[in-house]
Amino acid sequence: MPCSTLPIPTFPPPESESDESWVWNQIKAEAHRDAESEPALASYLYSTIISHPSLARSLSFHLANKLCSSTLLSTSLYDLFLNTLSTFPTVLSASVADLIAARHRDPACVGFSHCLLNFKGFLAVQTQRIAHVLWSQSRRPLALALHSRVADVLSVDIHPAARIGKGILLDHATGVVIGETAVIGNNVSILHHVTLGGTGKAGGDRHPKIGDGVLIGAGATILGNIRIGAGAKVGAGSVVLIDVPPRTTAVGNPARLIGGKEKPSVHEDVPGESMDHTSFISEWSDYII
Repeated sequence: MPCSTLPIPTFPPPESESDESWVWNQIKAEAHRDAESEPALASYLYSTIISHPSLARSLSFHLANKLCSSTLLSTSLYDLFLNTLSTFPTVLSASVADLIAARHRDPACVGFSHCLLNFKGFLAVQTQRIAHVLWSQSRRPLALALHSRVADVLSVDIHPAARIGKGILLDHATGVVIGETAVIGNNVSILHHVTLGGTGKAGGDRHPKIGDGVLIGAGATILGNIRIGAGAKVGAGSVVLIDVPPRTTAVGNPARLIGGKEKPSVHEDVPGESMDHTSFISEWSDYII
C-alpha cells in the first residue's frame, strides 16, 4: 500500500506516552514498513533509523552524515549533536514539536520519518538549535561552522544567535534567511525565500521579532527591528518595514494592512497552524489578470 494512503495520526493520543516516545515509535514503524516495501532503501533506513535506540541518536546520526565534509568528520559531529540533545532536553522536545507541526500542517508530509529524513527546513532548524547552544556557550567558531555547512548543504541561512521557538515549520525552506538578532515564537510557519533581515550595516538589535502563530508567505521580506504580532499573516512577496498588529494580515510591496491602517481586519484563526494564505481575499475578481 502506498505510504501516502496510510492513516498515520498527526498528533499523539492524549494521556498516553510522551510525545517523544510516541513520535519515535511512529518513525520506527514507518521505517520498517518502507524498508520492506522498498528494498533499495533498506540499508539507508536501517543505518539512519532502525538501528538506533532513540530519536536523539537517529537525528544526530542523520545530521552528522548530512553536514559532514572531508575535513568536518561525521563522527565528531555525531558526538557533538548527541551530547547537545542529551544535555539540553528542551532542544529535543522542540524537535519533536517541529515533527508534529510538519506532519499536521503540510499535506505533502506523508510521515514523521519523511520529515526526519527529507525535510531540509526541519534539518536546518534542528542544526540551528544546536548551533545556538554552542553560541551561548561562547563556542562561536564551531557554531558558525555549522551555520556555514547548513547554508552550503541545505540552502537555508539561519544565524546561530537567532532565537527560535518550537512547533516551527519551514515549508520548502530554500532561500530562507534569518538574521542574528531575529526572534521567532512558537507555532510559526515560514515558506521558502523568506528574509528576516536588517536594514543596513548598523549593529545591535536589528532584526524582526515574530510572534506566536504567525504565517509568513513565500518570498516575503521583513526588515528591521520590528514586530509581527501573534497570529498575524504576511502575504507572499510582501515587503514589511513597520510593525504588524496581532491577528491582522499585511500584503503587498510596500505592505499594507487588509482593512486599512486605522481599523484593520482581524481574523480569529491561528494562521501559523491553519496555513490559510488567502482568506483575506474577498473578491477574487480583483486579483484576476
